[in-house]
Amino acid sequence: MTDWSADQYLKFKNERTQPAIDLVNRIGMENPKKIIDIGCGPGNSTEVLARRFKEAYIAGVDNSENMVSKAKENYPHLDFSLCDVGGDLSGLDKDFDIVFSNACIQWVPDHRLLLKNLLGLLGNSGVLAIQIPFNFNEPIQQIIDEIRVSEEWTGYFPRKRPYHTLNPSEYYDIFSEIATDFKVWEVTYYHVLKSHEDILEWYRGTGMRPYLSALPEEKQPLFEQDVLNGIIRCYPQQKNGDVLFRFPRLFLMAHPL
Repeated sequence: MTDWSADQYLKFKNERTQPAIDLVNRIGMENPKKIIDIGCGPGNSTEVLARRFKEAYIAGVDNSENMVSKAKENYPHLDFSLCDVGGDLSGLDKDFDIVFSNACIQWVPDHRLLLKNLLGLLGNSGVLAIQIPFNFNEPIQQIIDEIRVSEEWTGYFPRKRPYHTLNPSEYYDIFSEIATDFKVWEVTYYHVLKSHEDILEWYRGTGMRPYLSALPEEKQPLFEQDVLNGIIRCYPQQKNGDVLFRFPRLFLMAHPL
């Protein structure tokens, strides 16, 4: 898969950052000393943490060189580095007060092991706070799934894209074994976008990446046009021409045993 594009991702910075703001505001800890932002992307969520916890040391890690480079450029006062959260975390400290992650772990397999490892980065009184897109049943995802198995495109996608996100009941059961004072909740955002093309532009930087990466370059515009046609069919315009892009997100919060 091609590397992430920070510029593409930041085209909808405000909308992508709002769930991070909402999650940070749910953290009741006063005066944390050390915070790590897992899957920090271009640093927008890390900067939210820095505004909320002004006295804390805050680090951001991501497995994308492009994202980390943009984060360093935009927020030179914060500490950013490369790290694959799905790999070996032994190089990270184990005494963070807050382990935070905004829209990252849906790309990482084996969430039972991952959550255990993330809790292991916390000190005794620390808190794990995570937000994950939870839009499998939304029209945009169903549009892509239908196109993927159509006669024209199925040959390019011999295997279904793996989805690693679990359901709330599964997360609850995992946390009941490895954490304390755990919470799971869902929020649905209605992002106001100016056109159907904006939905395509949004998804081009995230959910469509695995599909576009699998296609020859000359086929990518044709695939995108099919997706756009589906978006036009499934997302009605408002009276003023705007389009409401419904986007459910799952939130997880827990403390180590």
